Amino acid sequence: MAIWVNEQVDPSGLLYACIACCDETQAQECHVAFEENLTATQKSEGWVARIRTVNSWEDVPASALKLN
Repeated sequence: MAIWVNEQVDPSGLLYACIACCDETQAQECHVAFEENLTATQKSEGWVARIRTVNSWEDVPASALKLN
């Protein structure tokens, strides 16, 4: 089972926001929202929105909002 993990990461590498779910469409929509919510200033400072997949809930950051 693939679990989609969306993350916003600050320039120092700290996880700022994280949402995980099993629905790819929902995950892609979340990724777009994470990208759009970053300002041009944040992007120039090194903030990133990334999406990745993992195979186990154990690989999802503990602070993540988990959606079913």
